[in-house]
Amino acid sequence: MNPSRKVLYADVVALGGLSAAVKEMARERGCDIGTVYPTPDVVRVETTRGVVSIEPDADQRCFRLSVHIPGFTWEIGSTDDLGSAVEAVTEWREGLQLDELEARYEFLALDEFARAVDSGEPTAVQWADLLSSDFYEGQRSLLRRIHADEELRGSFPTVSHGGVRLRVDPLDGASRQVLVTEEDADHYQVIRVGAPQAEWVDVPAAELIAYLRNALSEE
Repeated sequence: MNPSRKVLYADVVALGGLSAAVKEMARERGCDIGTVYPTPDVVRVETTRGVVSIEPDADQRCFRLSVHIPGFTWEIGSTDDLGSAVEAVTEWREGLQLDELEARYEFLALDEFARAVDSGEPTAVQWADLLSSDFYEGQRSLLRRIHADEELRGSFPTVSHGGVRLRVDPLDGASRQVLVTEEDADHYQVIRVGAPQAEWVDVPAAELIAYLRNALSEE
């Protein structure tokens, strides 16, 4: 933990660091938080609703809670009380309904995406966000082309390296996936991410949808 954080989080330092402090808070409050995976200044806990992290803010005493699925991270709340953060993560992990979580922990803000992950269906929400955001204007044409296909619309999209990445399972970063970049209106480059000896393939626009369908359906 850097010097400025040591001042803000003297109690955490005294307990041996964030990971040790989280485990101690869980013990004191009778919480089964599961296995805590420490990284520099952050701890992560695996759950069926994504990986949850607790991270101290660098400028003020504040523990930020975020949820991660492969290719996507968003904050779900923050508090200056580590014990409350640990309790909230524990109940998230145990599957407490989101409305109850928000009622019990006023510092949580569980938005539409959190609810989509909770239901196991974040894909439609992700498509809506990408298609409506000006930030992804450069990929808008490609996103619309892919989204127009009923089969490909069921793949989880992210924007990566200037292209569009499609993954079969939104919660499994190792599931079949492709990365598509638009060379021009008539040609695309596609790579099957994670496949052995994968290479970029030039795909004509007229063949793109069929190529992507095949790449994502192969075992």
